[in-house]
Amino acid sequence: MIIRYLKGAFVLFFAVFVSLIAFGNITDYNTNFQFVKHVLSMDTTFEGNTLMYRAITNPLFHHIGYIIIIIAEVAAAVTAWIGGVKLLKHAKNGGAIYQNSKSWAYISLGLAITIWFFGFTTVGGEWFAMWMSSQWNGLEAADRIVSYIFGVLIFLSLKNDE
Repeated sequence: MIIRYLKGAFVLFFAVFVSLIAFGNITDYNTNFQFVKHVLSMDTTFEGNTLMYRAITNPLFHHIGYIIIIIAEVAAAVTAWIGGVKLLKHAKNGGAIYQNSKSWAYISLGLAITIWFFGFTTVGGEWFAMWMSSQWNGLEAADRIVSYIFGVLIFLSLKNDE
C-alpha cells in the first residue's frame, strides 16, 4: 500500500512543479514570452542557415503560441492535482477503483509530454532549430523535465500496487 501512496505523492509533486511553471508564465508573462519569440523567430540560430524559411516573425503568432503553452501547462497542472488527490483518496481501496483513479494522472503526464517533448524538444528544438542557439536554447531544461515526467509515468503504470 505504501507504493500507492508514493504514486499519489509523486503525481502531486509534479502538480506542484507544473503549477509553479504555469504561475510563473502567467505572472511574469514577458520573461518566457521573450524565449518563445526568439525561438519562433529563429533570430539567434547560426547565421546563414538554410532553415530560416521556418521562422515565424509575426508577434501575434508569438503570443498565440505562448498562450497555447500556458493553457496546456494549466491543464496539465489541474489534471495532475485531480489525479494525485484521487490516487491518495483511493490508495486504501485498491482494485479497479484505484486503477481508474490513475486516469487523471495519465492525462496530465500525457499533456506534459506533449508540451516538453513534442513542443519544446521536437518543434522548438528541431523544427525551429533551437539547438543552434546558445542564448535561447531550452533543450537541457526540456530534457530534465521530460525525464522526470517519464519517470513518474513509468512508476505510475507499473503493476506493483496490488
